[in-house]
Amino acid sequence: MRSLTILTLAIGLAATSPVLAADQENKETPLTYPETKTVDVIDEQFGEYISDPYRWLENDVREDPEVADWVKAQNAVTDAYLETLPGRESLAQSMKELFDYDDLGIPVEAGGKYFYERKSGGQNQAVLYVRDGVDGEERVLIDPATWSDDGATALAGWKPSGDGSLLAYAVQDGGSDWRTLKVLDVESGEVKADTVEWAKFTDIVWMPKNIGFLYSRYPEPNEGEAFQSTNLNHAIYLHPVGNDQAKDIKVFATPDQPELNHFAELTSDKEWVMIASASGTDERVEVTMIKVDAPELETRKLVSGFDYDWRLIDGVGDTLYFTTNKDAPRLRVVKIDLGADEPEFTEVIAESDAVINGTMIVGDRLVVSYLVDAKSQLSTFDLDGKALGTLNLPGPGQVTSLSGSMKSEEGFFSFQSFNRPTTVFRYEPSSEPTVWAAPSLPFDPDTVEVTQRFYESKDGTKIPMFLVHMKGQDLSAGAPTMLYGYGGFNISVLPQYKPAWMAWIKAGGVFASANLRGGGEYGKEWHDAGRLQNKQNVFDDFIAAGEYLLTTGIASQNGLAIEGRSNGGLLIGAVMNQRPDLFTAGHAAVGVMDMLRFDRFTAGRYWVDDYGYPDKEQDFRTQLAYSPYHNIKGGIDYPALIVSTADTDDRVVPGHSFKYIARLQALDTGDKPHLIRIETRAGHGSGKPTDKVIEEYSDIYAFLAHATGLELDK
Repeated sequence: MRSLTILTLAIGLAATSPVLAADQENKETPLTYPETKTVDVIDEQFGEYISDPYRWLENDVREDPEVADWVKAQNAVTDAYLETLPGRESLAQSMKELFDYDDLGIPVEAGGKYFYERKSGGQNQAVLYVRDGVDGEERVLIDPATWSDDGATALAGWKPSGDGSLLAYAVQDGGSDWRTLKVLDVESGEVKADTVEWAKFTDIVWMPKNIGFLYSRYPEPNEGEAFQSTNLNHAIYLHPVGNDQAKDIKVFATPDQPELNHFAELTSDKEWVMIASASGTDERVEVTMIKVDAPELETRKLVSGFDYDWRLIDGVGDTLYFTTNKDAPRLRVVKIDLGADEPEFTEVIAESDAVINGTMIVGDRLVVSYLVDAKSQLSTFDLDGKALGTLNLPGPGQVTSLSGSMKSEEGFFSFQSFNRPTTVFRYEPSSEPTVWAAPSLPFDPDTVEVTQRFYESKDGTKIPMFLVHMKGQDLSAGAPTMLYGYGGFNISVLPQYKPAWMAWIKAGGVFASANLRGGGEYGKEWHDAGRLQNKQNVFDDFIAAGEYLLTTGIASQNGLAIEGRSNGGLLIGAVMNQRPDLFTAGHAAVGVMDMLRFDRFTAGRYWVDDYGYPDKEQDFRTQLAYSPYHNIKGGIDYPALIVSTADTDDRVVPGHSFKYIARLQALDTGDKPHLIRIETRAGHGSGKPTDKVIEEYSDIYAFLAHATGLELDK
């Protein structure tokens, strides 16, 4: 389970005089939910009898008319309730204005041409541009707006050939993880006949002389199973340009280990291909190398065993640089000479207290992005590891998308924060970074304040949390507050700009983001402390964040809303069960809600690194203890809750959310609304058009605002 950027609206401090949610709640009329049928399904596992009366809701909504009817009935109740909420239209208008900015991508140079994405003025999808030379005149290369009437078909990856004459790109339809790969002639704009289907979890790697590109794919699924069947037998193929896909050459596969995924990378001098193979999400990989000029692309195992993470930085000739967590939980930089008789890794940059979050080589400089208390720091070194200093950044925030080459004297990276949309910087070793592209802002980002605090979790662990609000707002006065969390898969939740969050802040609310264990903010130990048998730590960390916000008076009483997506949706479901008294309202998006069956669908089997195996007793008992679907308690008043999912989510299949909300509605869980919002022609999140994002979040945040007393019509 692995940003939006610019604000163009001046923001003034909105006065906050919230109506207490308790006053609103007394006026709520209990909803009548659709009647959901139950089935007699009971599984026996390790002596436990597990009832699953809503198993039928796991069926694909596109294939099962009964599930489709249930979806329509649920959306009808949800839509009718949302129509009654005050301020929804004004919130949508605010978000529309806040989305009116240039969302910028990092440029990629090839053959003297620079390729980059930009989404402007609320466009539904990003447009790909090209310019001749770093300062040349830009022209549109691909505009996905022409691909579908509803804007739900997206450009989902691209790579120019080495000379910049051709471009391979991926098409994503309706939010699915499946990709269709095409080839475009850069000069003429002609889309060639090449069509590659069933690519998924793939990079695009052009081979020298434009002979073709490498990509990763699964076998074609059986009819009707594309959005639910388990993903097995990932393989890397070479697609020769101009050929039919049936003639593509299988370069690497592991039929004896069908659970493995494989990803290809290429050094900038195009001498070595690295293939990283992994069975899960825990970034423990085997490394296989292919010498590009070797006959028949013969493979050579470099790292055996799934014990550590290895990430290729770049290489020249036979000397390659990697980051790894071998003997370094917070990562270090090593190099290896593949031309030696007995190649060995040698250390270049030792592990430090900070966590390495990204690296690039620009000419003869190593540029390393570190995380220091969940904030980025850029440091430079020579290729022997001698420290040369740090680079200036605009403030506390997140550095992303480092892109450089040992064959070039320029590199690029982007920077953003909660109050600063993405700015793209150009870096040359001889000087400080300079702005390559930045949106014009008619407001001062300094009018929005970002601070960081540390609070204690249940076991005494110090947890960092960012607070974002309008400058001058009295945090001791109490305001409706939205608490966001994730806590899993070694993913660091860093400062990022999102217009929907800013709309909440603009209305006078406080936004809080907690850096829970299970993420990667402090390296492998931090991740390990929030997974498998330690997963309860994630929920404890989040609960402690809520308690801190309330006891310090930052969040108003009856004014604490919580939000999480995917693994974060699981987080919301779990803490709602464990502490329904603490929170006023919640949003659980595309969540993993059934911890005993998550591994049976699409990519779910990869998540066992974080969640464990439901068919192993120790893991099963841990999962059963917090599984959101199985731990809903009748006879207890639950907070107001809105669950969101989508019919084409083939990452976390919507059956998770369907079953969870069905049980929540069926049991005696109080009079507050417990609703589900089910989007059509959308998936796990990527590729969703801007107009659908605005519609979705104006609905959801109006729901949370109504529950917490945040006044939207001001």
